[in-house]
Amino acid sequence: MILTYKIRHNKDFTSELKKAVAVARYAFYFKSRFSKDVKHIGLKSAISNQILKKYSNNKRLKRIGSVKLTVPGQGIKVDHESKTVSIPCLKLVLNYPMEFVKANQAEVDKEYLYLSVTVREAGPIKTDKYIGVDRNTTGHIAVAANPETGKIWKLGKSGQHVHKKYMSIRKTLQNHGKYKKLKQIKNRESRVERDLNHKISRKIVEIALSNNCGIKLEYLKGIRNNKKHSKSFNYSLNSWSFYQLQMFIEYKAKLQGVSVVCVKPAYTSKTCSRCVNIGNRNGKSFKYSCGNVEDADVNAAFNIALRQGIPQSTIDRDMMEGSTDTPKAAMMRMPSTVKPHRL
Repeated sequence: MILTYKIRHNKDFTSELKKAVAVARYAFYFKSRFSKDVKHIGLKSAISNQILKKYSNNKRLKRIGSVKLTVPGQGIKVDHESKTVSIPCLKLVLNYPMEFVKANQAEVDKEYLYLSVTVREAGPIKTDKYIGVDRNTTGHIAVAANPETGKIWKLGKSGQHVHKKYMSIRKTLQNHGKYKKLKQIKNRESRVERDLNHKISRKIVEIALSNNCGIKLEYLKGIRNNKKHSKSFNYSLNSWSFYQLQMFIEYKAKLQGVSVVCVKPAYTSKTCSRCVNIGNRNGKSFKYSCGNVEDADVNAAFNIALRQGIPQSTIDRDMMEGSTDTPKAAMMRMPSTVKPHRL
């Protein structure tokens, strides 16, 4: 599996980054792919070649913004004994805390080194036991349940508070016409959401490992088209990234050899996990004909764990067709390169 690690470098590459922009503009306007054509700019040829390759044939590009210093795998030296990675052409040496097989590519901006590496995956764990994970827009972001032990884990209680907080801030800024600050706040909310999704996904995989279980998730294709909801609920529904959380769970699970299966989401919270009958809902609480009264999210997590998985071929077909719940960048296939939690 290929992962990208983000490491702060604490060096000033202002001059090199300006040269990188100049090389990218040359490639964009003259469609050149030869480093000798940009030798006068003064950027190292190993970096220039990568930038020329990236920007010379990009027909969709309309303008050049910020450009990262891109170094191929051949220009990266790794010392596994001292746990250091060095890039001689940039005179950059950094410590790294993770384990990987080889370094594929590095990108450098003003603050960070983005190191793309190949990591060794653990062998698949053979098990017929699963924990069910119910993802939500209100209350806890995820509720996990193990039907074998009856144990429940509620994760991400702060998610809804985060959305309401930033919704209020953005509304105030928009009313005052402070659009630059509005963009900064939106980016901050995105980072908080990503961080929380990383922590939740890591905990879910840890739970599965410690219980020697696989993970079952609801296949939430088209969840945003189901029916009309209240304004506040719609905001939460459209703000939180169900796909991002699923992607984080899947790649973390794959690294540990934990299997992830998707199930159909219909009536997971309305069906009693004990008597398999439809119950009556009152907010987050459900009452069933067998007399069982339970939290709807907890009940859904148990149902998810007990349901039959959807064939992978069906999921792949739907992803190729596109989904209203899937980001455009992820329409075709789930990317093999993802950014783990900040080191």
